[in-house]
Order: sequence, then C-alpha cells, then structure tokens
Amino acid sequence: MNKKSPKGNGLFAWALYDWANSAYFVMIQTFVFAAYFSQSIAENETSGTALWGNMIGLAGFVIAISAPFLGSIADEGGRRKPWIGFFTLMCVFGCGMLWFAEPSTDFIWFALIMAFIATLGAELSFIFYNAMLPDLTTSLTIGKWSGWGWAMGYAGGLFCLIIGYFGFVEYGADWFGLNESSLQNVRITFLFTAIWYALFSLPMFLKTPDVPSKNKATKQAISDGMKELKKGIAYLKSEPNIWKFLLARIFYNDGLATIFAMGGVYAAGTFGFDTGQIFMFGIALNITAGIGAFSFSWLDDKTGSKNTIVWSLVGLIIPVVAVLLVEAETWFWVWGLLLGIFVGPVQASSRTFMGRLAPQDKRNQMYGLFALSGKLTTFAGPIMVGWITLLMGSQRWGMSAILLLLVVGLGLMFSVEEIQGTSKEKVPLTE
Repeated sequence: MNKKSPKGNGLFAWALYDWANSAYFVMIQTFVFAAYFSQSIAENETSGTALWGNMIGLAGFVIAISAPFLGSIADEGGRRKPWIGFFTLMCVFGCGMLWFAEPSTDFIWFALIMAFIATLGAELSFIFYNAMLPDLTTSLTIGKWSGWGWAMGYAGGLFCLIIGYFGFVEYGADWFGLNESSLQNVRITFLFTAIWYALFSLPMFLKTPDVPSKNKATKQAISDGMKELKKGIAYLKSEPNIWKFLLARIFYNDGLATIFAMGGVYAAGTFGFDTGQIFMFGIALNITAGIGAFSFSWLDDKTGSKNTIVWSLVGLIIPVVAVLLVEAETWFWVWGLLLGIFVGPVQASSRTFMGRLAPQDKRNQMYGLFALSGKLTTFAGPIMVGWITLLMGSQRWGMSAILLLLVVGLGLMFSVEEIQGTSKEKVPLTE
C-alpha cells in the first residue's frame, strides 16, 4: 500500500475498532461491572476492591510476560488480523458470560475468572491493532489518526454507556421485563457489551488492509519469533531513547491503568455513587476524554509526541490530587471530568511516539515491548490500591498510589529526547 496515499476507508474502519473495544473498558473494567462486583457480589466493598485489584493485577502480569513473545511471533508470521480476531472473540466470550454472574457471593470466582478472560482479550488485541497504524498512514498524520482513534473509542464508550443506562438499567424492567431484584437490568449490560464489541469490530476486519502473510509454518514462526525477540531486546541497548521512553511509560501508564481499574470502585465506595450515578459519571467522563483526545491530536503532529505526553501528565496530576482531597460530590465531578481531558492525549501520543520510533520490520515486536511497558507492573498499581485500602481502611489512601506513579513517569519523560519527525520537521516514518 502506498503510504503517501493511505486509504481513508481503511483508516476509518481501523479507528472504529477503538469504538468497539472501548465498550469493554467502560462497561466492564472501569464503571459498571467493577462497581457491581464490589457492591453486589463481593462480601463488602473493601474486600471487593482488593479482589478486583488483584484480578486486574494478575491479568496485567500475564499480559506483560506474553505480549513481547506474541508480537515477535506475529512479526515473523506477517498478518495481524488473525491475532486481533482471536483475542476479540476471547473478550466477547468473557463479557457475555458475565450475564450469569448473579448478585451473590457464590459467584465471586466465576465473575473474576470471566472478567480475567475478557481483560486478556481486550488488552492483547491492542498489540496488533496498534501495530497496524504506521502501515496505514504517514509521519505527518499518524498523530492525528492515533488521536482520532482514541476519540472514536471515547465516543463509542459514551454511546455504549448511554444505551446501557437508559435502555437497560433505568427502563429495562418496563421495556424488557428484566428482574430488578436479581439485577438483570444491570447484568444485561455485560451481554450488550459483548454484542457491541463483536458488531463494531467487523468493519476493521472487512475494510482495513493487513500486511501479507510470510507463509511460515506456525512452528517456524514461533521459533523465529523467539530469536527476533532476543535481537529486539538487544536492539534496545543501542537505542537508549526507546528504552527510556518505555521505562517512563511503565510508571505513568500504571497510574492510568489504576484509574481505569479502580475509578468506579472509588466513586462507589468513597462518594456513595449508585449504579445510575456511575453510568452518568462515565458518560460525562467519556465526553471530556473524547474532546481531549480529538483536540490534542493536532498538537501531537505540530509540537511532538513527547511534549504532548509531558503536558498531559501535568494536566492529569493536578486533578488527581484534587480528587483525593475533595469531600463534596460536586467537586469530585468537576475535577474528575477535568482529569478526563488529559487521559486520551497521553494514550494516543504514546502510541504515536512508538510508531515513529519503531523500525518497520520490528513494529509488532516493538509494540509487544510497548505493551510490556504498559503491563509489566500494572498489577502493582491495583494491588497497591487494594492492600493500602485494607491496611488504612480508606480508599483515599489506597488511591494515592496513582499520584506517585504519575509523578515518577513525568520525571522520567524529561530524560527522553524528542525524535526527528515528531516535531515540525516532516520526514517519513522510521523504516
């Protein structure tokens, strides 16, 4: 495919996968199921917070150790869509099965296992999804399309939450005869999430071009992938800017991941949000996050990925401090929504930065290491929150771990150099 004339339909379909995938993160990991689990399945909110944090942490550990291997194997095999398809189906299955997680302590382990499966699918699919972007666009527009992809994700999350709340939680009993005493009106949203993900992922599979297969046998691709992974790790030694960036991302992405994993639990436990309020907060947060991701996408292409990441981290740290200190629910809304503006730009510009840093023949591998940096210690953040919450008897103390992770990540980003092609100079993507 000619990079100078990327196919608009393929790019839009690629971005639409973000719309599909976001359903898992807003409905399962962050707002709805996480709060449902801690309030209605676990024995109490404190133990629920700890169990949920441990599950997310374990999933992060599995993703961290498998992502680089999967990326290297995919580089040797060529095509990315089969990998995305497999992990998409895994997430769809896990989300759909959560319909059967009834509000009883008898379903604690079933709920955690199904959520664990869904988490692996949603996260691992993004290794190969992210790696597609540099082959679909150019250095002049990669920041824009990365940002638009995240914006599409937040828009998808927004509409998914709106339909989930008004279509099922609020009026599900009247419209569909759902039993509110067993919380069927809430549980149906998990099945809805599975259908949403499956449906809106289809355009990417049908319209977005994939790199050709290298026609290697699976066993040979695995063997060659392991060899290339060793070379890739050795390659990082000669590219200090890449490993410095990945090191910084380990910390600030842990902070972001912990916000997503524990945000709904925090709103429910500390500010007493019920299911309806969590839905409404999620809707509002996705609006501000989408605005931020879309707006900052232009800044990335003009001033550089590093600058966008740094200023966005500053924009995150200030509201996080405020959210940990405020007592009034109104101020939680104000600072929480302001925080949302800076979430998307950090994620989108990180993806862009890696796309510009990675050599063309190592993109899956580098995005595997990128996923590793995003998951290597993500189990630590939620586990820290869970255990500090238990020890201190306070979610505020537990959530303060997020602030530490963001500050360390910001400090490390100052040692990373902006690279050629991520600022005003117009050069092709790294070959």
